[in-house]
Amino acid sequence: MGIIIWLIVGGLCGWLAGLIMRDNQGILLNIVVGIVGSVIASAIFGAGINEVITVSTFIYSLVGAIILLAIVNLIRRGRVR
Repeated sequence: MGIIIWLIVGGLCGWLAGLIMRDNQGILLNIVVGIVGSVIASAIFGAGINEVITVSTFIYSLVGAIILLAIVNLIRRGRVR
């Protein structure tokens, strides 16, 4: 059940991060960005997605996904949108 939660929340966080950063990547990359963003949030803030999702862990995962998209934009385009 945990992997399904990771995929759903990861996709949602990746999609929202794409909207915030104005970067349309597609559903598969949104899921990857959301999950990796959750891992980044876990490393930075000590909070990530696990079996129980709270508002704070969702927001931390979203911030992690935004950070990841900013890094990807810097590498790919040389600037953050």
